[in-house]
Amino acid sequence: MKLSEIKQILSKVENVEFQLENGTFVPEHFHVTEVGQITKRFIDCGGVIRDEKVVNFQLWDANDFEHRLKPQKLLNIIQLSEDKLGIEDVEIEVEYQGSTIGKYDLGFNDKNFVLLNKKTACLAQDACGVSPKEKTKVNLANLKTLSTCDPNAGCC
Repeated sequence: MKLSEIKQILSKVENVEFQLENGTFVPEHFHVTEVGQITKRFIDCGGVIRDEKVVNFQLWDANDFEHRLKPQKLLNIIQLSEDKLGIEDVEIEVEYQGSTIGKYDLGFNDKNFVLLNKKTACLAQDACGVSPKEKTKVNLANLKTLSTCDPNAGCC
């Protein structure tokens, strides 16, 4: 989900609730402690230099049990971040503390924001040799018939 998409959703919902893919909810008294833009410059295993940008939201489960973040308040935080940091309309990444700090993509299920598990991937599969090999095509008419196989040869 891009930043522009969350802004559209926040203008229409009554509550801000985050849910993990497994169905558990981020406690309703969470805080958004950071909004920023992260730029990652790296080289993939195929030797290609890449740049990635994400808008990062950090969620924190505080002991402030009376706290409830309303949609307009989060919109204000986003607007301040855009004005002061010049963040771009790119994909959102959410950090949330589980057993360690997890990084999630962000989705929406028509009611709640959903923290989607991120997956690693090879960005240069054609260059590093892990792409699936195409199967060799064989004309079955050119194969020997099964009747020529000796049952004692171990091929049947």
